[in-house]
Amino acid sequence: MTERGRGAGTGPEGEIAVRAGARTGPEGEIAVQAGAGTVVRKVARVVLLDPDDRVLLLHGHEPDDPGLSWWFTPGGGLEGDETREKAALRELAEETGITDVDLGPVLWTRHCSFPFDGRRWDQDEWYYLARTRRTDAAPGPQTLTELETRSLSGLRWWTSAELSAARETVYPTRLAELLRTLLDEGPPPAPVVLAPEIV
Repeated sequence: MTERGRGAGTGPEGEIAVRAGARTGPEGEIAVQAGAGTVVRKVARVVLLDPDDRVLLLHGHEPDDPGLSWWFTPGGGLEGDETREKAALRELAEETGITDVDLGPVLWTRHCSFPFDGRRWDQDEWYYLARTRRTDAAPGPQTLTELETRSLSGLRWWTSAELSAARETVYPTRLAELLRTLLDEGPPPAPVVLAPEIV
């Protein structure tokens, strides 16, 4: 779930290679020691669109400071040897309760690094396009980790116009622009590499 990473070797599809010394992270995902003590999480995220082209975002906050909040796409770290596609669908189901989706291509990739829950998180994120036929409110979280329970406060569907006008923090920071381009032009022919976000 965590939102707001690259230093290890990458595989043929850009995945971070798991080397000897890998360990399990706070949410069960494989974490990779990547020099200088940096741990890089492999993360799969979902840009979920409904039939009205609204995007579903989660509202998160710092566990000990609910006033420090942001909106972000569903997703989280890979568990064990699962693929990014399986992680995207699992995380979507756990965080939103939505399972009836058509998972599409990877739209964007990015490296991000941010402080959260008293430590620094470095993530290598892939954003998948997904469509659902649902138009009603999402049912809500189904299976949350202890950290997610302390740091998630809701979810909602956003139109492109609402996202463009939002004054709240949204990650990735260019999501409004990226969504508008996606809706106007369709998915890119190859994943777009977004500029790193270091908070």
